[in-house]
Amino acid sequence: VQLQASGGGLVQAGGSLRLSCAASGLTIGNYGMGWFRQAPGKEREFVSAIRSGMTTTYADSVKGRFTISRDHAKNAVYLQMNKMKFEDTAVYYCAAAPGSYIMSALWSAKYYSVWGQGTQVTVSS
Repeated sequence: VQLQASGGGLVQAGGSLRLSCAASGLTIGNYGMGWFRQAPGKEREFVSAIRSGMTTTYADSVKGRFTISRDHAKNAVYLQMNKMKFEDTAVYYCAAAPGSYIMSALWSAKYYSVWGQGTQVTVSS
């Protein structure tokens, strides 16, 4: 069982990046999928999540700028990040929560049982 995050890199403020999370050994249709991030010296924080039924939720700090999506055929989840800000700089992690949790539960890291290795996103000001 593995999640492989990719797509991170260096981008200027105002620019865009698209993160991908490819799953192997699990079928994402059976999981709620989420993105978290951790900036240097800070705790890991929730960014966005999507349930198997395609409903989504976002942290206030990224709402209107980031879009989460999932492709069951490709068994992958994506995070489109637009209008990026310096404070978006962090290591981004994708994660999978088994079953069908309510949306508010997906804000909590404790419900996720599978985590990817993280991909670095750096926004230059």
